[in-house]
Amino acid sequence: MIIRGEKVVDIALLERTGFIDEFIDPTLDLFKEINKLKKEKNAVILAHYYQEPDIQDIADYIGDSLGLAQNAVTTSADMIVFAGVHFMAETAKILNPNKKVIMPDSKAGCSLADSCPPVLFERFIKSHPNHVVISYINCTAEIKAMSDIICTSSNAVKIVESVPADKNIIFAPDKNLGRYIEKKTGRKMVLWDGSCMVHEIFSLEKITKLKIKHPNAKIIAHPECEEHVLKVADFIGSTTGLLKFSAQDSASEFIVVTETGIIHQMQKNSPNKTFIPAPPDNLCACNDCPHMKRNTLEKVYIAMKYELPEIIIKEPTISMARKSIQRMLEISAKAGL
Repeated sequence: MIIRGEKVVDIALLERTGFIDEFIDPTLDLFKEINKLKKEKNAVILAHYYQEPDIQDIADYIGDSLGLAQNAVTTSADMIVFAGVHFMAETAKILNPNKKVIMPDSKAGCSLADSCPPVLFERFIKSHPNHVVISYINCTAEIKAMSDIICTSSNAVKIVESVPADKNIIFAPDKNLGRYIEKKTGRKMVLWDGSCMVHEIFSLEKITKLKIKHPNAKIIAHPECEEHVLKVADFIGSTTGLLKFSAQDSASEFIVVTETGIIHQMQKNSPNKTFIPAPPDNLCACNDCPHMKRNTLEKVYIAMKYELPEIIIKEPTISMARKSIQRMLEISAKAGL
């Protein structure tokens, strides 16, 4: 409990309900206050490209899952504030077991990570003995602890290619990314039946109509998208890959088939270009990840001020999971990624 004037603020309740904003003075300069807290607490803010623009602008580092993991390893900060979803903050904690890792909203989960329950995945592994287990970083700490190597969309092809050809592979949890990697590498893998709710909602029909309206626009897509969407893409890549391509390519218009948060950085890098979010197959804004968008600047401030909610992972999970992540980082470094 924290007493503020005549109010008793239950931080645990705020964490559970998410009703944090109402306790913030609306005249407070959050950018100034957050920067002050960073200095006072020797804290660093790591943010994913899918976060809201204000969070991206206050972050010390913005990146995709590979870049964020690499940055988490090298930071000298005492406290890591992870503006992303739960599995990302867990990864930072696994790599920094002696540092405090907090996130703005503990309910910021991931549909892809949720699609692979540890109990079921353990049975799946046992039913496919003598397989190398490669898990996409979008999974829980428990799944990472069961895996031999972790990968991201940036390095997945290199990770799979690092496994000897005579070894069988289980790839989890994203079946769409798995199928894409199979085509890129020619390796047949046993795929877990998981997917991302955002990347599976895009409408090929609506994208096609959008392309007719913007014939010069290039379609760029994340490999978590379904195969029929990837077939019409001019470029397929990770969030960082999409960002680099849009900045370097000569096209002036792009139809962006991934979570809309990346468009903020695209527009900053290429202010004279037009970026059009691909439409979902419904009437809602489902190309915005509802989990990523749970984080707000207000929640970043509260989390830093009270150092809650904190990511806690017990042994031996943390040590086992660290081995699979470190293996990924080693392979990525050798590949120059």
